[in-house]
Amino acid sequence: MNEAFFDPTKLTFRRFEDGDSETPPLDEKIFQADRSYKCPTYVHRTAPCQASCPSGHDIRGWLAIARGMDKPPVEGMTWQEYAFRKMVEANPFPATMGRVCPAPCEDGCNRNEVDDFVGINAVEQYVGDWAIDNALTLDGPEAESGKAVAVIGGGPAGLAAAYYLRRSGHKVTVFEAHDKLGGMMRYGIPGYRTPRDMVDAEIQRILDIGVEARLGTKVGTDVSIDDLERDFDAIFWAIGAQAGRPLPVPGADAPNCVTGVEFLEAFNQGWVVHTAKKIVVVGGGDTSIDVASVARRIGHIGKVATKDQDEHKVLGYTAHDVAGTGVREGVKSVLTSLFPIENMTAAERERQDALREGVDIKGSVMPLEVILGADGRAIALKMCACDMDGMTPIAREGTEFEIECDIIVSAIGQMGDLADGLDRLDNGRGFIETDAVFSVKGHEKHFAGGDIIRPHLLTTAIGHGSIAADTIDHFLSGEPADKRPKVDVHHFNLVSELRQRELSPEDYDHSETRGTSMAKFAIHNYEDRGANQVIPHEELFLGHFKYEPRGKRDEKHVEAENVVGNFEERIIALTEEQVINEGNRCMSCGMCFECDNCAVFCPQDAVFRVKKDERAVGRYVDTDYTRCVGCHICMDVCPSGYIQMGLGE
Repeated sequence: MNEAFFDPTKLTFRRFEDGDSETPPLDEKIFQADRSYKCPTYVHRTAPCQASCPSGHDIRGWLAIARGMDKPPVEGMTWQEYAFRKMVEANPFPATMGRVCPAPCEDGCNRNEVDDFVGINAVEQYVGDWAIDNALTLDGPEAESGKAVAVIGGGPAGLAAAYYLRRSGHKVTVFEAHDKLGGMMRYGIPGYRTPRDMVDAEIQRILDIGVEARLGTKVGTDVSIDDLERDFDAIFWAIGAQAGRPLPVPGADAPNCVTGVEFLEAFNQGWVVHTAKKIVVVGGGDTSIDVASVARRIGHIGKVATKDQDEHKVLGYTAHDVAGTGVREGVKSVLTSLFPIENMTAAERERQDALREGVDIKGSVMPLEVILGADGRAIALKMCACDMDGMTPIAREGTEFEIECDIIVSAIGQMGDLADGLDRLDNGRGFIETDAVFSVKGHEKHFAGGDIIRPHLLTTAIGHGSIAADTIDHFLSGEPADKRPKVDVHHFNLVSELRQRELSPEDYDHSETRGTSMAKFAIHNYEDRGANQVIPHEELFLGHFKYEPRGKRDEKHVEAENVVGNFEERIIALTEEQVINEGNRCMSCGMCFECDNCAVFCPQDAVFRVKKDERAVGRYVDTDYTRCVGCHICMDVCPSGYIQMGLGE
């Protein structure tokens, strides 16, 4: 065979000879003496806090703004406004969610491996409050689409969808059965947790960009589905789960047995200003805590005239009649849970507050029967101790006991109310069935989100509204979407970041070229895996981070003897200094936070800082490949896991 055939300088060079069949040990061949065929690649991945957030907040992004790393792109803009603009890309209610979201993002925070999670909720509350205090507004549409969308329900899912749809240029009309917008933010959570002036301010921002609201309008009775289909190009159902589940035990249909949804709505509507002397709440989640705590706050009025009782009102009393009829007394409030107290689904902070306020919490007990008096009203709840087999309670024989009560509240779950003209949407279980992109199955141009498809957190409903709005936007443009990214959050986009800094890559003429590391048309040495990968703590250099205690929000604790009539907000916001410190505690998982470790420790001086006038988030350092020997040191000392070694030439 001609020896020229094996000449490595010619295109006819062959790496293997005829007959070779053994696979070489490539993992060993990569390294040769003091260098390897690997070089640093800057890989963006999703931080676990963001992946844990049901609304997909770019948490790492606005913490980078708080720490001062990501500077506002507009001269004169404060960092607080810049952070607010970043927040509302995913959630238009930062002040509200910063107070009431149970913060799964903090559970997922990699900082837990070092000392304590970053106070994400506290930062969100601070920025949200700052935006309200400084009258920040939301950006409206750049152009009108000519399309009209009906949003049914003015709660977190409906309002979030309305905001994002309007921002895309669609005409949006929200239909709300109540006389005020807010849904569960207003009618399902007491005002000392979601101050009403705050809720009003965050809702008004959405209305101010051109969203229309038709209040006191119940779809199904006041407006039919046929009317909506005739007048609108798309319909988004966000009617929530307004029906509470009664206790599944004999006697639960007694007139003084109500659901947690009924209790809280009656209180938040102002229909009820006091409750019975002895109340039993069955649940274990946040709603049951709210019911028990509200009952302790509104107290009991001992003497009520017969004329002031109204069986058609929840709890039997009307606010305007009984407000001044007697001296308020404390209420004996007992909360029961199938699970042990430490395993209740309610947030630990809420449990501790309830105990401090005098709520008697009994864990590992299950209801057996509502004991009725001669008049057919509940006088006690028969219970027993239980053990849990997964989600199924197993009664312990011989442990039965009774809790005397004047009212029983069932806070064991919710379901939709699809009666009165909405039955065609019912999936047979009281909910609306959707696909992965929130299109209603079997109903063209109908979409749904929030509790009506799956009762969960307010933040989850907001996430549904955001994603559904994107789906509807695609549908109205004639390009329907049928799937979403594996990691479905509001991702960092390096091209957008460069664009807002006026650092966009040059146009590419699409001519054949080789070696783009110095080309101005390419974003070289960068890979975006954010839509597919979440970065674990094992890939961070945790040794870089020293112990730094979390800045905790102070709270106004209410003792049991002072709880009656106390409706002050409990949470005290962090100061600006504390918020900036929380930003500094963020480990910026999966994204460079400009620590200089790679540049300092590179033995070849191959890693260098990008020129100041060319820097942007994610473009702080670069690599000179003519110097790099692939030693891996830059990857090893990268605290955030942003540097990964990839095959070079």
